[in-house]
Parts: sequence; structure tokens; C-alpha cells
Amino acid sequence: MTRPILPLAAKAGLLWRSSRIAFFASLMAGTSFAPAAFAAGTPAGTDITNVATASYETPGGSTIDVDSNPVVIKVDELLDVIVDGTDPGDIATDPGETGEVVTFQVTNGGNGNEAFTLTADVNRTGDDFDPTLVQIILDTDGNGVYDPGVDEVYVPGTNDPTLAPDESITVFVIVDIPSDASDGERAEVNLSAVANTGSGAPGTSFDGQGDGGGDAVVGTTGADDDDSGFLAIQAAILELIKSATVLDPFGGDTAIPGSVITYQIVANVTGTGDLANLVISDPIPADTAYNAESIIFEGTGQTDATDADEGSFDGSQISVNVGTVPSGETRTITFEVTIQ
Repeated sequence: MTRPILPLAAKAGLLWRSSRIAFFASLMAGTSFAPAAFAAGTPAGTDITNVATASYETPGGSTIDVDSNPVVIKVDELLDVIVDGTDPGDIATDPGETGEVVTFQVTNGGNGNEAFTLTADVNRTGDDFDPTLVQIILDTDGNGVYDPGVDEVYVPGTNDPTLAPDESITVFVIVDIPSDASDGERAEVNLSAVANTGSGAPGTSFDGQGDGGGDAVVGTTGADDDDSGFLAIQAAILELIKSATVLDPFGGDTAIPGSVITYQIVANVTGTGDLANLVISDPIPADTAYNAESIIFEGTGQTDATDADEGSFDGSQISVNVGTVPSGETRTITFEVTIQ
């Protein structure tokens, strides 16, 4: 059942707005403020009691005091919630990546203890691809970091987070990335929170359902808020280009026994991401013999041993630990073999 907001609830809303103004004014002035101040003013369920008094003189000159009956008004619960995405920007990811974490903060903006239902939406219109929702996780230990096996899996209707006024909880939305997502594409992940007592147009009232026994009144957020985080595919694409030149014993380019083949491998990285831990290996072809200490990486000669430099030869193949290559850059390797 709904009914128009009572004058007292309107006054509570004014108190809430006044407290917000005072809060920001204290910040601007550089003054300190009490951290226990409520977002929506006077706590729900508080009894506001008022008694009028009067005094008069009797004909005999004595003074008589008279009290009115007490008027007790219970402060209603204001229902408000704020959802904020807290990642500093797009979360860089790759096609096929699993267990990506999108982070949100849910805050009770009302003046009573309230439970909230959480819903994640990964099928948003206007983005480039849809990730797969895995789980919603509640930050059980309050450290703001997703700890698998420690933080609690959220089950709607079972462990809806109950927050005191001004209290916040960190919520993690875990998603998997489809393998067919392409470099440069973005996906939106949305989290919404709705007050369990009720939501709707500001001013909507729920009789007797407020924290502390009063009514519950929907605040300016409609007791229903949401925000989004974004994932961006930053994939690196590797192209390996191999070529060979031949120098025969007579200074020509015929491939005869004794001719030296110089192989060149060019690693070309494109896309928007970095290619990490790149290792390039090349087996020595049959009917040839590797020329010792012939590996050159980016113009620098390498030893055949597995040591501090990037190149090595294990008796059957050469390997070069190229490392991380940013998009738009290339790395070049050469080595020699002799035809037997």
C-alpha cells in the first residue's frame, strides 16, 4: 500500500539535504567533521517528543505550571542507495580470458539499516561484445581486493547485504571473456542495487515497514541505483616472418655442401596490447650443422650457453628469450647453419 509522504518525512528529507550541504561546506572550509554523521539525518525509528508548558498565577498569587500531553513522532526510514564503479578505467583483457574482476561499491544512503538485492547485467546494448557472468562476490574481509575462497559468493535472497546508514560494501562481478572478441572492442558490465523494503518514485511510502517501526519512504535515488564498469580487449597479434640467404664457398648463392645459410626471423607485433614473455625457437634443419655462436638478436651477438643473454643453443635448436614486445614494434633474430 502506498500513500502520499507525510510532512514529517518531508522534514526528514530536508534534514538529509541540510546535512549534505553542511558536509560539503565543512570540506570546503577545511574543517573537521564527525565521521559518524548519517547520510540521511536522524536515524530511522528515533522518537521526536515534544511537550508544551504553560504557567499562570492564581488569585492568591501562586504560580501554577501545566504541561500538555506529550506528542511523540517516530522518524520514518528514508530508502536510498548509491552504486559506484571503482575501477580507475577500462580493464584490459584478452579474448578467452577467464575470471576477470569488475569492482563496485554499494552504499546505503538512507537513515536506517537496510538490505539490498544485487543484480549484474552483462548483456548491455551499445557495447561491442557480451562477457559471460560467472558470479557476484561480496568483499567479506573488507580489504577491497577479490580473494577467491575468502570472499562470499552472493546468492539473491539468501545473503543480501544489510548495511547501516552510510555503510558501504565492495562488490565484485566476475566474468569470462568470449574467445571471439576482437582487439579494441569494449564490453559494459552493470551492477544494480535495490532496497529490499521497496523502491519507486521519490516520496513513495510503505506503511509500517521502516527500520525502527515507522514507515519507509523512498528517497531521491528511488532506492534503486546502478553503475557500470568496462572491459577492453587489448590483444597483441604476432606475425613471424622468416627468410634465408645463401653464400656458397665460391662467393655465389648456390645451395651446395659447404654453403652457409643465414636465417632471419622477424617478429612483428600489432594490435593494442603488449606481447609478454615471447620466446622464439627454431630447430636446426636436417642435413645442416649449426654454426657455433652465430645467434644475433637485435644486432647483438649471443652465446650458445643458457646464461645472462637472451640466446641459446641446446644441440638441436636455437632459442631467444625476446621478453615483452609492445604493439607496433619488431624484434629480429639471425643465425647460421652450413649445408653438409
